[in-house]
Formats: sequence, C-alpha cells, structure tokens
Amino acid sequence: MTAATSAAAQSALLTSAQAGRRAPKRVLPGFGLTLGYTLFYLSIIVLIPLSALIFKTFTLTWDQFWAAISSPRVVASYQLTFGASFFAALVNLVFGLLIAWVLVRYSFPFKKLVDALVDLPFALPTAVAGISLTALLADNGWVGQYFAPLGIQLVFNRVGIVFALIFIGLPFVVRTVQPVLEDFEKELEEAAGSLGASRWQTFYKVILPAIGPALLTGFAMAFARAVGEYGSVIFVSNNIPMESQITPFVIMAKLELHDYAGATAIAMVMLAISFVLLLLINGLQSW
Repeated sequence: MTAATSAAAQSALLTSAQAGRRAPKRVLPGFGLTLGYTLFYLSIIVLIPLSALIFKTFTLTWDQFWAAISSPRVVASYQLTFGASFFAALVNLVFGLLIAWVLVRYSFPFKKLVDALVDLPFALPTAVAGISLTALLADNGWVGQYFAPLGIQLVFNRVGIVFALIFIGLPFVVRTVQPVLEDFEKELEEAAGSLGASRWQTFYKVILPAIGPALLTGFAMAFARAVGEYGSVIFVSNNIPMESQITPFVIMAKLELHDYAGATAIAMVMLAISFVLLLLINGLQSW
C-alpha cells in the first residue's frame, strides 16, 4: 500500500509539473477578457461605422444604387483613383526600397536627419502637402518653371495627382522594409558571393525573397492610403469631371448636395474594391 501511495503521489506531481509547463504565465489578462475587449474595441472603431454605411446604402433600390455607382462621371473617377493609386504605389515600391537600402547599408553625413525626413508626410497635414506641391510644381514654381516652356504641366492634371499620392505613400514602404533589412543576415550575401553568385543573383535569389513580404505589405499600405487621399489632391488637381476628378471628391460633392445615399453607395464600391485588392495582396504575401 505504501509503494502504491508513493507511486500515485509521484504521478500526481509529474502531471502537475507538466500542466505548469503547458500553461505559461502571461503578462496580460486571460484569453477571454482580452478577446472580448478586442472585439468590443473593433466594433466601436471599425464595424459600427461600416455597418452604418451599409445600412444607409440599403435605403436605395437596386436601380437607384446602380445609377449612383455607374454614371460616367463616377466610373471615370474610379479609373483615375485606382489607376493613379496603383501607379504611385509601384513607384514607391521601387524608390522606397532604394531609400530603405541606403538608410540601412550606408553611413553618410546627416543620416539621422534624412531618416527623420522620411516620416514628414506622416506628420504633415495633407492640405499643407498640397500647397507645398503646388508651389513646387506650378508653372511658376521652383521645378515647374523649367517644364512650362516645354509645354509640360506638372499640376492641375493627372500628373499632379500622381505626385501627391507618391508623396503621401512613400513612408509606408520605407518604414515597412527598413526593419527587415536591418535584421537581414549579411552572412547570407557573403555565402552567395563565395559560391559564385553575381550581385544581381544575390539580390534576386537571396535578399528579395527575404524582404518580399515586407515589400508587399508596404505596397498594400501605400496603395490603401492613396485610394482614400483627398486633402492634398484637391490642391494639385483642377477637379474637372471625367478628366481629373478623384472618387473622394465625387463623394464630397454629393454630400454637399445632401445626397447622402448616393455618397454612401459610391463609398460602398470603394470599400468593396479596396477590400478585394488588399485581400489579394495579403493572400499573395502569405503564399
């Protein structure tokens, strides 16, 4: 009996020790409380406003909804908004990677100042950004004055919109890629070089796969930011319907006319297209 009791006690102690190892201590409260707070916070900040948008759209009949989202003026604004946003995000993908590479791999005077300037579009009000770009790119601006005699206008057209979207989206790519480059092991590059790989092969086969997910994330964030940009674009665009009018401006115009249902219908299309594109990009990143 004594041996059996001792064996049972040892088994109980072993089970208790295993249970202790399986349940590590956590700094934050338990799963149930944190999950409940997360869902509550997301509901207030995200789900409830989006639900209001959806319910307001449901006040329209299908014919009214289709007429609101498919008019030639609105369709042209879709094409300009998503096309310019996609092109600006592509430009930021290339030059954002280049800037992040220089900031991580090289030392030069005033490096910290240059690094801080990358965050300037984050802190700068969009109206100030629009005024600055107008003063810079207008026909009498510092840069525009050299292009005006050639018949090239850099603002008050689609070119100005792309410049504005590039300006506000650049930090998203740089700040997403920069930490990944800092953590990248240089020994992998040295190993590739010692095995006979060229610089292009090292970048394409060693570095790019490691930073690829970060690049896609930065691209998605820059694209999403550009799609919803309004403040800076209205200063560098002449807002001519069917030519240089972005979708957020169309939505604001409908709100000024108290056409709330029409504005929410267009916003619903913007939301759906943005969600699908981001879903595809995130799926590609996961793959």
